[in-house]
Amino acid sequence: MKNLYKMVKISFVSGLLLASQMANAGTLENLERERAQLIETFLDANLDTSERLSKIENSKPRLIDLERMVLRDDKLNGRNTPAIRKAFGNYDLTFLVHASAEKNRTLFDLWLTQVGITTETIMVATKVAGPAN
Repeated sequence: MKNLYKMVKISFVSGLLLASQMANAGTLENLERERAQLIETFLDANLDTSERLSKIENSKPRLIDLERMVLRDDKLNGRNTPAIRKAFGNYDLTFLVHASAEKNRTLFDLWLTQVGITTETIMVATKVAGPAN
């Protein structure tokens, strides 16, 4: 479980760093920020199942709109920054809602797969006590 926690934490931090690198991209930055909030919802241990599903469903329309805006943003055409290349090179993570619909998978399932967490990984994970307060 410790390795799983580290992998999830690294993925989350990577997403946040990617979002901060895209400060000049506008629509892309907004998409990354909204997606980071969705991932935070995935990982929030304080939410029960119904609250989590409700928050995920509420964020889907915003993400769909932002994904469409990024795909149609003429300001991104011809720009070849590392952040833009990375975002468009990793379609399934950047355009999570569209990719999950195309693959007929849940957002969470697709995200886990994209960051390399499988059922097998979870099944062999062990719970580790959290940091001392």
